Amino acid sequence: MRSGFIISILCAVATVQALNPIVIKGHKFFDSVTKNQVFIKGVAYQPRSDGISNGDPLSDASACARDASLMAKIGMNVIDPRKNHDACMKSFADNGIYLLLDIATPKYSVNRNSPEYNVHQYNSYTAAIDAFGHYDNIFAFIAGNEVTNDRTNTKASPYVKAVIRDTKNYIRETQKRKIPVGYASNDDEFIRGAIKDYFACGDSDTQADFFGVNLYEWCGDSTFQKSGFADRTKEFETYSKPVFLSEYGCNLVSPRKFGEVAALYGPDMTDVWSGGVVYEWTQENNNYGLVKIDSSTGKVELLPDYNNLQNALAKANPKGVTLDNFNEQRAEPDCPANDDSWKASVALPPTPSEGACECMQNNLACVASDKVSNTDSTSMLTNSSSIIGIQIDSLCGMVSCNDIGSNGETGHYGAYSFCSPESKLSWLYSLYVQDNQASRCDFNGFARQEYPKRNDIGSCSKIGPTINSSGREFVDAKKSAATVYNPNVLISSTALIAINSSSSSSSSGSSGGSSSNTIQYNTL
Repeated sequence: MRSGFIISILCAVATVQALNPIVIKGHKFFDSVTKNQVFIKGVAYQPRSDGISNGDPLSDASACARDASLMAKIGMNVIDPRKNHDACMKSFADNGIYLLLDIATPKYSVNRNSPEYNVHQYNSYTAAIDAFGHYDNIFAFIAGNEVTNDRTNTKASPYVKAVIRDTKNYIRETQKRKIPVGYASNDDEFIRGAIKDYFACGDSDTQADFFGVNLYEWCGDSTFQKSGFADRTKEFETYSKPVFLSEYGCNLVSPRKFGEVAALYGPDMTDVWSGGVVYEWTQENNNYGLVKIDSSTGKVELLPDYNNLQNALAKANPKGVTLDNFNEQRAEPDCPANDDSWKASVALPPTPSEGACECMQNNLACVASDKVSNTDSTSMLTNSSSIIGIQIDSLCGMVSCNDIGSNGETGHYGAYSFCSPESKLSWLYSLYVQDNQASRCDFNGFARQEYPKRNDIGSCSKIGPTINSSGREFVDAKKSAATVYNPNVLISSTALIAINSSSSSSSSGSSGGSSSNTIQYNTL
């Protein structure tokens, strides 16, 4: 229902209470210390109309303390970036709350309609990991939420899978512990089978560590069988990854009684599902709220849905297994074949590299002039019809665009497909001059002659991202990409999902760990 989420950057030193790391074994989550299976109990937290902290509720320490306490009472919870989050993270940690964080932002995420994976996105994703990876109560990261949402845009999935590959590698290189990275999907009848298999197949480094499903099939006084939950459970009964409901809570009948909670945490579903996230915490225009917040006073009114959910969760007592006694390993699925409904290549885009783009740019003798960027920055035209877009479209009819193009359906990704539009245009200008032995580099003032600083174009495509001592790829401060992780820049409005995860008692009678909650973020 909601896609994306906002995270910015601020490398703050955390002093939160330590929580036990969550680990994955087979298709289940476990507390690494108590060894008990973990079931997520969560609620979407994305206030959009109460004016808290200029759209950054997780920098508001008092609001975090208020909401964390209320969420703990029903077993759930929250956070954001851009500003210092230590106080909020501590409030959640003190209430046993983990965070499941979506690393994509509205500005830097894979666009399902015109997908690409570029250096700005890569820098934004790794900045999110830098900002939150050091907190003990980070449960996991989500690399994409409903990016591919029907059979018309399946070619976007290879780009998200490349993000999963690169963020998993970045975590290995920069973090002290392994933090899972996964994907959250909607429930489209035409692609539900293919997309779940796609994110669990292939090389292990490219697989999602877990899979979430946004499912709203249970409405009103329904049942496990009648709602469709039984069918969805059947489809995942041999799935090799942990799977949970990343959103649930149909509101076609209000107030919601949350009858699905008993099924989700009962014997019909617990061997397959690891819990779920209720949509959503605050009352907004769509009427999914559990609480209503007064925008002027910050006071909270508990709505009927809050009390109904609290009662439903109080009766939920999922029976799990212990890590040491669980050894089931399910076979990984084959990657889905392309057909009328699924057109996503198993070949993935390359890891974006600022160094490769800079090397390419420094080898060119004809590059985009300031007139291009100045015109685009003041133009009211959309990106597709901007000066850069018009110039690239025109030149692609005269020279090969293979080196800057990408196609998630065919699996073709050019060596410089991740570079900025200006760099791509510069590449085409130089290619045109070279192929046509043109004596001038002008293109109506949109290009200018440049003396190449390097003469090794053949080596540029081999340059990968370089991680510096702080864990970030070095980006020249003069480049616009630097704003991706500038903590003082407001990128967009914030939205969050609070997820609650609780360690269950084991079916063999082992003592259960203390209740713990998890949070996840999501944005409009």
